[in-house]
Amino acid sequence: MLTRRCTQRQFLLRPDSATNNTFLYCLADAAQRFEIDVILPSVMSNHHHTIVFDRHGRIVEFIEHLHKFVAKAMNALRGRRENFWSSEAPCVVRLVDRADILDKLVYAATNPVKDRLVDRVHHWPGVNGLSALLNQRPIVVARPRHFFRTCGSMPAALTLHLVIPPELGDGAEVRRGLRARIADVEEHVELERARTGAPVLGRRAVSRQSWRDQATSVEPRGGINPRVAARSRWARREALLRDRTFLDLYREARGRWVAGEPATFPLGTYWLHRFARVPIEVAATR
Repeated sequence: MLTRRCTQRQFLLRPDSATNNTFLYCLADAAQRFEIDVILPSVMSNHHHTIVFDRHGRIVEFIEHLHKFVAKAMNALRGRRENFWSSEAPCVVRLVDRADILDKLVYAATNPVKDRLVDRVHHWPGVNGLSALLNQRPIVVARPRHFFRTCGSMPAALTLHLVIPPELGDGAEVRRGLRARIADVEEHVELERARTGAPVLGRRAVSRQSWRDQATSVEPRGGINPRVAARSRWARREALLRDRTFLDLYREARGRWVAGEPATFPLGTYWLHRFARVPIEVAATR
């Protein structure tokens, strides 16, 4: 799951037709360029969650391209020149198994409901791919006129297909389970609002907010920046152990490479493989 915030928690992604179209166009372009399966995008006013499946190890290129073009296009739309995204690095969390992926799909999709911005997920006026994912409906987006040249190389329109990767099992079963869990969250939040009397902001009020505004809630500081998400403690430990093993192998290979000795880097090495053409291990085939 990929997450990134706007600078100073500003509402630079506040929903409107131009913003929604710009984000989806840039997302579709990045996904096609780098062979990334997009499962679900969810864009709030000051951050986005995008859940993807990266089977070719190109997530770094995808992230760089997506955020670069969203920032440039949105700054052109807003008449801005400064940083669009927070200076913090994007948060990329590896979801270990199917249950963890479903948990994050529910989390991302219901974000506007849990934040009491709208009553139901489909009421959110911004980008939320839940309906397209559940109904297997492609999203067709036109090239944003405010940034991309009409005579340039970018396509006049792009199609974004939100998919359930076959690695997750039967797609129809996944969609049924996701639909039921979303409905449970919506019902739970509605009952909680009725109990506490908490109001809902509503889609019209969301759309009337200024993109220059920013979140006023107190943000916890000093928390961890997670790299993996897993329900099972043992699965989480195993995933972190694999990460540690990769770093050990990488450091060992880099030490030999710097010394001028033959070195093969572990699978997953990105920067040195792309820019220095170092050899990497061949992926095991079944």
